[in-house]
Amino acid sequence: MKQILQFFLVGLLLLAVAVVYDGFYILEEGKQVVVTQFGAPVGEPVTEAGLHLKMPFLQQVNIFEKKIQIWDGDPNQIPTNDKTFVFLDVTARWRISDALRYLQSTGGSEARAQSLLDDIIDGTVRDMVNKNNLIEIIRSSDWSPDTMTQILGNEPIGSKPQMGRDKIQDIILEVASQATPGYGITLIDVMIKRVNYIESVRSKVYDRMISERKRIAAEKRSLGEGQKAEILGTVDKELKEIISGANREAVTIKGKADAEATRIYGQAYNQDQDFYGFLKTLESYEKIIGGNTSLIISSDSELYKYMKNVQGN
Repeated sequence: MKQILQFFLVGLLLLAVAVVYDGFYILEEGKQVVVTQFGAPVGEPVTEAGLHLKMPFLQQVNIFEKKIQIWDGDPNQIPTNDKTFVFLDVTARWRISDALRYLQSTGGSEARAQSLLDDIIDGTVRDMVNKNNLIEIIRSSDWSPDTMTQILGNEPIGSKPQMGRDKIQDIILEVASQATPGYGITLIDVMIKRVNYIESVRSKVYDRMISERKRIAAEKRSLGEGQKAEILGTVDKELKEIISGANREAVTIKGKADAEATRIYGQAYNQDQDFYGFLKTLESYEKIIGGNTSLIISSDSELYKYMKNVQGN
């Protein structure tokens, strides 16, 4: 009897340990729980962190995130309203706002939730892109032609969009958010990460961009050549003016110097007019007579008289 009682106490103790071990659970911060019994939810979701009680063995704990999660869609090829095919890469942020409904609609599978978001967000994005032209997708609502003109110069840059990418993102979020609460999900935001042309269009765009840049480069070179010719013309004109002024000043200085020399010569020659006359005569003979010329003069010439007087002295 005593041995049976011991077995009973040991079994009771083990049962108590099992109950304590499986009857309590600790909920971490940033998590939430839905308790189920035989697969059916029991009570409201538990969102407060701490120690909680459940029925051991019969009830299971389903833990879900409370934090914001990221949805990252696959790039899709979508035609715009103006028949331009683009690749659109979209991302979104979401969180589980109703854990019970989330469990019922997705079975607690994050992959299932991501698949639901794929259908909702991708469908909404496709509809919005189909209804708008390319310019609305690639330009934001605060895009300004004046700002772009300052950056790019005078090249054509198109017109301002009616809505812009950021407003289209807001509309996508508003439309998609109407469908997600039924799955216990709340969308925080939707953002277009990247817009790109398809390969066939991209090569044409690159060729057009290259052609446009070459045209702008040719205009810049032509403008530079014109400015170069204008600068060289101005330099040549100023150089001629400087040379002309220098020549005029040189002639003026030379004229003053010749006048001063003439005045000095005049004063010197006035001191002996006969010598001046004789000197001028010699200068004239020097110009007339060459190196092998013999000079025959008469006895009554001024040179003969002067030479005779010099010999007599």
